[in-house]
Amino acid sequence: MSLTDQVRAGARAIAGNARHVRIDAERLAALDPGPPPELDPDRHFLEGSPEEVAHFILVLDSVNFGSGWFPTLRKRPGMSGYFTVASALTDLWRSYGGWSAEELRALTAEEIAAVLGQDAGHELMALYAEALRDLGRFLDARRAIDVVDEAAGSAEQLASMLAAGMPFFDDVGFWKRAQITANDLALAGVADFHDLDRLTIFADNLVPHVLRVDGVLVYEAALAARIDAGDLLEPGEEEREIRGCAVHACELLSRRLGIQARHIDTALWNRGQAPRYKAVPRHRTRSVYY
Repeated sequence: MSLTDQVRAGARAIAGNARHVRIDAERLAALDPGPPPELDPDRHFLEGSPEEVAHFILVLDSVNFGSGWFPTLRKRPGMSGYFTVASALTDLWRSYGGWSAEELRALTAEEIAAVLGQDAGHELMALYAEALRDLGRFLDARRAIDVVDEAAGSAEQLASMLAAGMPFFDDVGFWKRAQITANDLALAGVADFHDLDRLTIFADNLVPHVLRVDGVLVYEAALAARIDAGDLLEPGEEEREIRGCAVHACELLSRRLGIQARHIDTALWNRGQAPRYKAVPRHRTRSVYY
């Protein structure tokens, strides 16, 4: 079974057996996800050579996690945690060209904190530094564009390579960041994958939140109350049901609308930046996977 088939089958099973989350079929049938995806050219380094842009995307997606810690970060004015990180890395690339693979292998929490404008002692900075050292070892003597070439035109193959090569990408059953990296490389125009539309949504905490606010996902009362109170959810059954039901709901929506799941993901994620969605607490889990 391919990586994305595993995600779909797992999400279908989770949704079928969920005790804490359910999909409202009527609200799902009425949902319009919105416009197709794109990367923000101001907050992402996209203007370099294919080699430079591919390297930037691999670095960014290596630290594209930490939403459970985002309320504790210093954010740039008007920006989410993700865009704070993405914009800081973009500034680095535009000013100095970013870190080489050799520099990634030696990166410290203090160095990443300085670039991101955060406290060096913040738990997430140590995890980011570890993730980027993993990337440096994964690249070894290769360039990022060489990794793209080794995937031989397959987004699933690239995702599988990332999941097998770096522990923080091995989000078993969802492979959120392994999949989103393939999608981002394609959106950035530095990869052409024949199976790109096989990707599922990139199961995080924002797309399920948008689906909840729009009435598609319904949480049982005790879970909803804890999320609304801002309590952290431990990794486990509840948060996997949230993510699994989101994946399955978007698969059903994809079939109904004839729109690829990856497009639905980005459209809903972008929708989640609106004040209506930010006004409602979303689930927070401290995880290296999303």
